[in-house]
Amino acid sequence: MTLDSKIPDAPLETMWRDHKFSMKLVNPNNKRKFEVIVIGTGLAGASAAATMGELGYRVKVFTFHDSPRRAHSIAAQGGINAAKDYHGEGDSVYRLFYDTVKGGDYRSREANVYRLAEVSNNIIDQCVAQGVPFAREYGGFLDNRSFGGAQVRRTFYARGQTGQQLLLGAYQALARQVAAGTVELITKSEMLELVTVDGKASGVVVRDLVTGEITSHSAHAVVLATGGYANAFFLSTNAMASNVTAAWRAHRKGAMFANPCFTQIHPTAIPSSDEFQSKLTLMSESLRNDGRIWVPKDPDETRAAADIPEADRDYFLERKYPAFGNLVPRDVASRNAKEQIDAGKGVGPLKNGVYLDFAAAIERLGRDAVDDKYGNLFEMYERITGEDPFVTPMRIYPAPHYTMGGLWVDYHLQTTIPGLFAIGEANFSDHGANRLGASALMQGLADGYFILPYTIGDYLAPMLGQPKVDTTASEFVAAEQAVRDQNERFLRTNGTRSVDWYHRELGKIMWDHCGMARNRAGLEKALSEIPTLREEFWQNVRVPGSADTLNSSLEKAGRVADFFELSELMCRDALMREESCGGHFREESQTEEGEAKRDDDNFSFVAAWEWNGPGVEPTLHKEALEFKNVALTQRSYK
Repeated sequence: MTLDSKIPDAPLETMWRDHKFSMKLVNPNNKRKFEVIVIGTGLAGASAAATMGELGYRVKVFTFHDSPRRAHSIAAQGGINAAKDYHGEGDSVYRLFYDTVKGGDYRSREANVYRLAEVSNNIIDQCVAQGVPFAREYGGFLDNRSFGGAQVRRTFYARGQTGQQLLLGAYQALARQVAAGTVELITKSEMLELVTVDGKASGVVVRDLVTGEITSHSAHAVVLATGGYANAFFLSTNAMASNVTAAWRAHRKGAMFANPCFTQIHPTAIPSSDEFQSKLTLMSESLRNDGRIWVPKDPDETRAAADIPEADRDYFLERKYPAFGNLVPRDVASRNAKEQIDAGKGVGPLKNGVYLDFAAAIERLGRDAVDDKYGNLFEMYERITGEDPFVTPMRIYPAPHYTMGGLWVDYHLQTTIPGLFAIGEANFSDHGANRLGASALMQGLADGYFILPYTIGDYLAPMLGQPKVDTTASEFVAAEQAVRDQNERFLRTNGTRSVDWYHRELGKIMWDHCGMARNRAGLEKALSEIPTLREEFWQNVRVPGSADTLNSSLEKAGRVADFFELSELMCRDALMREESCGGHFREESQTEEGEAKRDDDNFSFVAAWEWNGPGVEPTLHKEALEFKNVALTQRSYK
């Protein structure tokens, strides 16, 4: 199996425009002859399905939610990046491209990142036309705010609910196509198997989460828009149903998985309150615009935050990174917070947080102005913690959040399985080793609205006149049987421990040894502990109920089984990459000042892993990264 990135041989500035002309097209009257399956209805999936339906393709879109509006995209609160430069601060497509490559610590593909920056402005125009209620200045212009890793204001926002508002825009576009009959929406259905025929993606097997019915669906192409895998850590900011199953089942069928160890730890989650918590809540990165992060200088400090004078506070990000201050990228902010807590300076009942303080902003701007910007976020924090951020500083701590790794895709967003495409967080392509804040929504909508609808046509055009594979084919029959066999195995195990118990134990291993900091000894320990725990899981898990009805334990069991295999690959990938870059911090590879130290001579590549079977070591393939437009330098935010 070889990696062909299909990057055009052209200058970045004209590459995407010229390449669109060189790709094969499907005549508008012929689009209705092709059927496309989309898995997932978040921003990437909803926008892709809506756009392809509008173009004339016949689309089936699946979600395990009762409505596309439930997708986890709604949790992206802070904003979406674009290079409009309304403030005249010197922003540009190239600067957004540069900041994104630098923010990803030079481990992303230049061609994909430049295209992302280039179409970012189209996204804003599209969403405004849909009626997305972006914040506006007094004169009517769209407002912007700052986010980490940039020195210009380029983040468009809708108070603290940007993801929700953008998803409503995509949902209404999708609903229009459902009403028009070009898109069929199937809710409460989970993809459990990818079906390939003659090496090409030909359909999927899904389970109805209400009735338990297992059905096959065929198409000329399949698109995965199923988000990330941060729930491998159990405690994360992701919705509890977020999982890796669709992508992992595709990986087992031949889709390479790229950079799985590149996971992002977000600096502004609410600290856990006890050991039995089921998930973590994210506070938007936008809060770092006006909130100042600090800890007491004295580890034995017992006074309330308001009673600690300025002289006894350490605004550690402002001290260490004066140029960016509290707006350093997420990986830098997270590592520094962990450093302070490890030094015994944590705050709160469990001493597992740092302060995010708005007192200065309230004094400077007034309470009403701060409330206008962040009121719903403040209200959410108070409901969860019982503390009023207008009076007492928020407490925050880093938490697993976004995953930069994912299925390997080429410039067309196609995986190593012909006909299988991966978009949004499900692929690896745009963020390198660290994602800048407000870029997730940008990538999801760029892929769905403006990139995939072009590139999928290049794949489909030569297939004109070829019927899709019938679901009675032996490959579909075998895939359905494999799903039934796994379900039956879970149900007859009749062990003594719940699925959640095993998931939590796996999460502890991953957080301890493959979390914010990694080292050889810890990763090797994880690689010995995960297979042992996985074997016990298969021998002793208890899944009550039946497969023929609503059964959340059965759903979880399949997802956790995939998390076990993914987690082992994450640790293997982290052990192989003997450098620090972005969110991947190997303790053996750091500068004298404790910053991430890359090894460009040996690790300037995408690590794409090929599945070789259960219990068999995967094969590593390398896509060399070339930097012709951005010079490789040690990142500095000082």
